[in-house]
Amino acid sequence: MVDKKNQKTPESQSALHVMKGIHSSHDGFSAGSGKRFRKKTKKNVDLALLADEVLQGKRQQLARAITLIESNAFKDYQLGQELLQKLLPHTGNSIRIGITGVPGAGKSTFIESFGKLLCDLGYKVAVLAIDPSSSISGGSILGDKTRMELLSREENAFIRPSPSSGTLGGVHRKTRETMLLCEAAGFDIILIETVGVGQSEFIVRSMVDFFMLIVLTGAGDELQGMKKGIMELADAIVVNKADGDNKRLAIKTKAEYNQVLHFLQPSTPGWQSKAYTCSAIMHEGMDSLWDVIQKFMKNTKESNVFFSRRKQQTKEWLHTLILDQLKNSFYQHPYVLEHIQSIETETMEGKMTPSQAVHTLFSNVYGDQKR
Repeated sequence: MVDKKNQKTPESQSALHVMKGIHSSHDGFSAGSGKRFRKKTKKNVDLALLADEVLQGKRQQLARAITLIESNAFKDYQLGQELLQKLLPHTGNSIRIGITGVPGAGKSTFIESFGKLLCDLGYKVAVLAIDPSSSISGGSILGDKTRMELLSREENAFIRPSPSSGTLGGVHRKTRETMLLCEAAGFDIILIETVGVGQSEFIVRSMVDFFMLIVLTGAGDELQGMKKGIMELADAIVVNKADGDNKRLAIKTKAEYNQVLHFLQPSTPGWQSKAYTCSAIMHEGMDSLWDVIQKFMKNTKESNVFFSRRKQQTKEWLHTLILDQLKNSFYQHPYVLEHIQSIETETMEGKMTPSQAVHTLFSNVYGDQKR
């Protein structure tokens, strides 16, 4: 690959650059003047201008476009889709890398160290960190910029924490579309960090080219509790914290993982997944991992696996969105809104079987369909 070290970004501000305050004018004077302040009306979005500014790689406008995509307001959703349609021809040129790991494995430290290496090589790197949203309050931590302080200072890095909103469908749609916006803005490499729990790994695997599992030493104990399915998703398993007195154990752990991987179905056809060691905190092993990813990209493109996977991922995304839309429209149907609670009660009390309940609901929403 061509070294982009001397390339300049359209803007020199870092991912944590603090924007200057915007002075708004009000139809009134300062406090004590006797006139009331009025809230400024929201300006209409100039999609053509916003799309052009995203293509120029302007960070503030990219952040604004992502906010539009993440909004749950119907008007914003429509605008966001129009914007994506304008930018779609400029997407698909990045390397998409998914990163997950067991708790305490040091995912954020790894991403910061790996991302910094890529920035030093001249690549533009976007980090999309999926934060777990509270199922009770709906809030999320969104602390990735503080956890990746060094990377956030890089002018070639863009870090965007994104709440999962408590729904995997939200991760699937919003993270995918945010990724497309970052590609349109000229980012060469997209790193997607998962929450590291359950189904989110399968969702992220379905939207990236290369998938890494970050683990700690002591594979013997860890393998007992790790699902075989999670390991089968990985194109590489990375044993982190291979430094100091822990280095010898990390090498042993790598060997144990390689023994297991030899018997598992490869995640990518024609590619044998292997385990590697690194020390994120000491910045050791990162260049070797980048070499592995470059080799992976070369091999999968030559075998056409890369392109067929991208097409299959888009097809799966389409059908996932269809199912999400059907589910939402079903539960918003007037009959369902009015009768769902009473039907639930009758089912729980044994007055109606679940199958009868479903038939009643569907026949009133979609008509009495023949089986």
